Amino acid sequence: LVLFLDAVQHVTRISRVIRQPLGNALLLGVGGSGRQSLTRLAAHMAEYDCFQIELAKNYGVTEWRDDIKGLMLKAGLEDKSIVFLFSDTQIKSESFLEDINNILNAGDVPNIYALDELDNIYSAMKPVVQDSGLQPTKANLFSAYVKRVRSNIHVVICMSPIGEVFRARLRQFPSLVNCCTIDWFSEWPDEALKSVASTFLQEITDLDEGTSIDGLVAMCVDIHQSVSVTSKRFLAELSRHNYVTPTSYLELLGTFQKLIKLKKTAVSQLRSRTKGGLDKLLSTAEEVSKLQEDLESMRPMLEQAQVETEQTMEQIQKDSVIANETKSKVQVEEVGATKKAEETKAIADDAQRDLDEALPALDAAVASLKSLNKSDVVEVRALMRPPTGVRIVVEAVAIMFLVKPRKVEDKEKLGHKIDDYWEPGKALLQDPTKFLESLFKYDKDNIPDSVIQKIQPYIDNDDFQPAAIAKVSRACTSICQWVRAMHKYHFVARGVAPKRARLAAAQASLDQTIKMLNEAKARLREVEEGIASLKQKYEECVAKKQELTEKCDLCSARLGRAEKLIGGLKDEKIRWAESVSGFDDQLINIVGDVLVAAGFVAYLGPFTGEFRANLISQWLAQLCEYGVAHDENATFVRTLGDPVKIRNWQIAGLPRDGLSVENGVIVQFSRRWPLFIDPQGQANKWVKNMEKDNGLDVVKLTDRDFLRSLENAVRFGKPCLLENVGEELDPALEPILLRQTFKQAGSIVIKLGDSTIPYHDDFKLYITTKLPNPHYTPEVSTKVTLVNFTLSPSGLEDQMLALAVAEERPDLEEAKNQLIVSNARMRQELKEIEDKILEKLSNSEGSPVDDLDLIDTLEKSKAKSEEIKAKVAVAEQTEKDIDTTRSQYIPVAVRTQILFFCVTDLANIDPMYQYSLEWFISIFLGSMTNAEASDDISERISNINNYFTFSLYSNVCRSLFEKHKLLFSFLLCARILMNENKIDMSEWRYLIAGGTSSPKDLPNPSPDWISQRSWAEILTLPSLEIGRAV
Repeated sequence: LVLFLDAVQHVTRISRVIRQPLGNALLLGVGGSGRQSLTRLAAHMAEYDCFQIELAKNYGVTEWRDDIKGLMLKAGLEDKSIVFLFSDTQIKSESFLEDINNILNAGDVPNIYALDELDNIYSAMKPVVQDSGLQPTKANLFSAYVKRVRSNIHVVICMSPIGEVFRARLRQFPSLVNCCTIDWFSEWPDEALKSVASTFLQEITDLDEGTSIDGLVAMCVDIHQSVSVTSKRFLAELSRHNYVTPTSYLELLGTFQKLIKLKKTAVSQLRSRTKGGLDKLLSTAEEVSKLQEDLESMRPMLEQAQVETEQTMEQIQKDSVIANETKSKVQVEEVGATKKAEETKAIADDAQRDLDEALPALDAAVASLKSLNKSDVVEVRALMRPPTGVRIVVEAVAIMFLVKPRKVEDKEKLGHKIDDYWEPGKALLQDPTKFLESLFKYDKDNIPDSVIQKIQPYIDNDDFQPAAIAKVSRACTSICQWVRAMHKYHFVARGVAPKRARLAAAQASLDQTIKMLNEAKARLREVEEGIASLKQKYEECVAKKQELTEKCDLCSARLGRAEKLIGGLKDEKIRWAESVSGFDDQLINIVGDVLVAAGFVAYLGPFTGEFRANLISQWLAQLCEYGVAHDENATFVRTLGDPVKIRNWQIAGLPRDGLSVENGVIVQFSRRWPLFIDPQGQANKWVKNMEKDNGLDVVKLTDRDFLRSLENAVRFGKPCLLENVGEELDPALEPILLRQTFKQAGSIVIKLGDSTIPYHDDFKLYITTKLPNPHYTPEVSTKVTLVNFTLSPSGLEDQMLALAVAEERPDLEEAKNQLIVSNARMRQELKEIEDKILEKLSNSEGSPVDDLDLIDTLEKSKAKSEEIKAKVAVAEQTEKDIDTTRSQYIPVAVRTQILFFCVTDLANIDPMYQYSLEWFISIFLGSMTNAEASDDISERISNINNYFTFSLYSNVCRSLFEKHKLLFSFLLCARILMNENKIDMSEWRYLIAGGTSSPKDLPNPSPDWISQRSWAEILTLPSLEIGRAV
C-alpha cells in the first residue's frame, strides 16, 4: 500500500468509526478504489479480527446464516471485537442485506439460533448478568448477549454508488444509512496519483540512471486522466461504458514494471547476441589477412624442413651399413665367448664338487671350535698329567703348527730320546683366544707334505677319534675334529689344484674374450647411438615438416572457412549492423515506448480503433512535452508484437485488421485474464483454434459442473474458455480472476470454492460475451481486462472477400490459405536459422573459423536459408498473383461490409433488432449460389451484389416494425451511395443535423406555412455549394 494523504484520511476515518461503540461504516466508491484494503488495515491497527464471507458456487441463504451466526456467537460469547467486511459484489440474495439491516438495528437476526445454541448463550451470559446486579432471566440474559454483539461487531459495507440498484437498496434498508457512517471514496487526486507512481517507479531497477522519474510520473498521471476524460466521450458518442478506477492505475504501473523488465531484457539479449555475432564476423575478416601472411611465411620453412629430412635419411642409411657389419662381428665373438664361459663353468663345477666332500667335515670342525671358550682351553693347559687322548691331540696340533718337539728320554728304551710335544704344545695354549683364532685362520690350502706325513700316524690311530677323545676332554674333541678335517681337506685340495689351474687359465682366456667382446659392443653401441641420434633428428625433422604441413593445411583450411563464413554472412553483416543500431535506439527510447504500450494494455482494451488512435497521439505528444525519450514512429504492435506469433494467430483465425492484432497483443501481455466483448464470435473462434492443441476446456456459467472443469484446468495447467457470460460474473470466480494464490507445503495453491487446489503456472482463462454493448460495473472491470472484439469494417471486409473467393474460386482461396501457412512456416524457419547462427557465433569460444560445427551449421543453414528465401519469393509472387485475382471480388466484400453494419445499426433504433454474423453469412452464401451466373466477372459481381442486397433487405424487413422499414431502406441506400461517393457529405450532415453557420437575420416571408425553425434552416443553405447556386 502507498499511503498518500487521501488514503491516510480514509484509514483514519475508518479507524475512528470502528473504535466507537456501535461504530459501523458505509464506504461508497467504485471498485478498486481501496475500500477493502484500507478497512483491513484499519482492523489490523485496532487489533480486531476481520471477517469476510467466502463465496462458492452453491453459496446460498443457509451458508450465509451459518456464517452470520458464527460471527455473532464469536462476538457475543468470546467477547471479541470483529470487523465484518461486506461488499455489494457478495450479495447473492437481497435477504443478505435484510439480515445486515437487522444486525445494524438490533444486533440480532430473528430465529437464527437453535434451542441448544440459546442454552449455551444463557449459560455463558449468566455470570455477566449477575455481576451487573440483574436477575438472570432469559430476557436479561439474551439482552446482555445482544448488547455485547452490537458492541463488538463493526459492520463495514463497501458499495458502488453506480446504478439504480444502489438507490433501491438504500430505500429498502434504511439502516445502511441511519446506522452507518458514510465515507465517500472519490477519484484519486493528482497528489495521490503522483505519489503512487513515484513510489512504484523508484522501485524499478531496470530504469537507467538518466531516466527522468518526474517526467514518467507526470506521464502516468496524464495517461490515467486522459483515459478518464475519453471514457466520458466514449459514453456520450457510442453509449459504451468504461470505468477508470485506481486499480486501473495500479495495473498501468504494474504492467509497466513487468514490460520494462521483459522488453529491456529481450532487446539487450538480442543486441548482445547480434553484436557478438557481428564482432565475430568483423574479427574473422581481420583474421583473413593475418592467415594469408602466416601461410606465406610458413611455405619456405616447409621446403627447408623437407631438405633437412632427406639429408638426415641418407646419413642414416650409410651409418646403418657400418652398424650392421659391426653387429655381425659382435655376434660371432659373443658366440665364442659364450662357449668359453660354458667350458669354464664346467671346470669350476667339477672342482667345486670335490671340495664339497671335505667341506662338511671342515664346517663341523669349525662349528665345534666355535663352541669352545677360553676356560676349556685353560682346563687342558692346566693338566699336569694329561690323559693319553689329550696328549695325542696336543701333539697333533703342535705338528700342524710346525712346533719343534722337545727331546726327552724314552722310558721304555733307555738311552734313546723321543720327541715330546706336550710342553711345546702347551705353549700354543698359553693364550686361549689367540690359539682359537689361529685355528680359524689356519692356511688350509698350503699344508706342507711333511706335516701331513707326521700327522698321518695320528689319523690312523684309533685313539685319535673324536668319539674316543670326547671321553676325556670336550676341548680336545673339537681340536681332534679340526685336525682330521685339515688332513682330509689337504688331500681333496691336492686333487682340485690342477682343476683350479685349468679354471684360472680358462677364466683368463674368458676375460680376454669378454674384454674384446665389450670393446666390440662399445663400438656397436657408439654406432647405434649415432644412428639413434640421427633417427631422432630425422623424427624431429619429420615432425617439424609434419607440423609445418599441418599448420599450412590448418591455415589454408581456416582461410577457406573464414572465406565461407564471411561470404556466407555477407548479407547478414549489413543487416546485423543495422539491427545493432536499431537495438541501441530501442534501448534509448524503450522507457517511453513501453510506458505507452503499458497504458495501451491497461486502459485501451474496451475502446474502438478511433478512440485508441486519439489517445495514443495524445500520449506521444505528452511524452515530447515531458522530455521522455521515445520513438515517434513506434506503435503498440511494433513495440510489443512478435510478427511470427501474430502470423500464427491470424492462421488460427484472428482477423487481420489492426484492431484485432492489437487485441491479441493486449491479451498476451495483460496481467489480468481477458474478457472479450465478442458479439460476432471472432474471439471465440480464435481462442478455440489457437488453444486446440493444448487441450482447451470450453465451459459456460450455466453448466452444472463448470467449477469442476475450471478446477481441472487450474490443477493441470490447461487453457479454459468461459463463454457466453452476461454482465455479471459468478462470485466464485473471484479467486481465479484476482489470482489469489498462496503457498502451502512449498507449492502454489489457490482456494476455489470450498477446496484448495494446486495452481499450475500454465493455466490460462479466456472469457467471452456475445453482448454487443455490455455494461460491466467497475467491480467487474477491475478484475478482468476488457477487450473490445467487435468486428471492424476492414476485418469483416477481409472475411467476406475470403468467403466470396472460396465460393467462386475455391482453388484460389485454398492456394491462398496454403501460401499463408507455408509462408508463416518458412519465415519461422528463417528466423530460427538466423537465431541459431547468431547463437553459435556468440557462444563460440576463440576464433569462429576454428569452430567446425559452426561452419558446418552455417553452410547447411545458409543453403536452407537460400532455398527458403527462393521459395518465399516464389510464394510471395504467387500470393500477389492470387491477390490480383481475388481483388476483382473486392466490390462484393465492400458491399457485404456496408450491409452488415447497416443491419447492426438497427439495434440503436430498437434493442430487439439483433442479427448474428453467422445468420448474415448464411444469407450471403445463399445469395452467391442463387445469383445469376456469368463468365464476365464484373457482371457476376453486379449480380451478386444486387441479389444479396435484395435478399438481405427482404429477410431483415420480416423482423422490422412497419415504421422502421422505410428507415432501413433509406439507411441501405444512403450507405451504398456514400461508398460510391454519390452523396456530398456536407449535404448529408446538413440533412442529419441541420445548418451550422449563423443565418442572416431576414424576416420570414410566409410564417403561415413556413415554421420559424424551417426558415432558420433555409437561411443556412448558403453554407452549402448547392445553396449558393440557388
